[in-house]
Amino acid sequence: YKCLECGKGFSRSSDLLIHQHIHTGVRPYTCGECGKSFRIISHLLTHRYIRTGERPNTCGECGKSFSDPSSLRRHRPIHP
Repeated sequence: YKCLECGKGFSRSSDLLIHQHIHTGVRPYTCGECGKSFRIISHLLTHRYIRTGERPNTCGECGKSFSDPSSLRRHRPIHP
């Protein structure tokens, strides 16, 4: 799936649709609390977790928890 705007290619049509929001400026996911909007729903979810203090991403090795999955991925290499 290829973006007609910039030529970038994607293996999934859903990834192309998300990418196209960059060109259109569309931010379809809005926080009901503060009104901030996001292009990607996972970014809205991370925003909500930060606002509420929720940390649903937990390390199976040590039990440390994180608000977003990318922080958990960065943490995992500390364990042998």
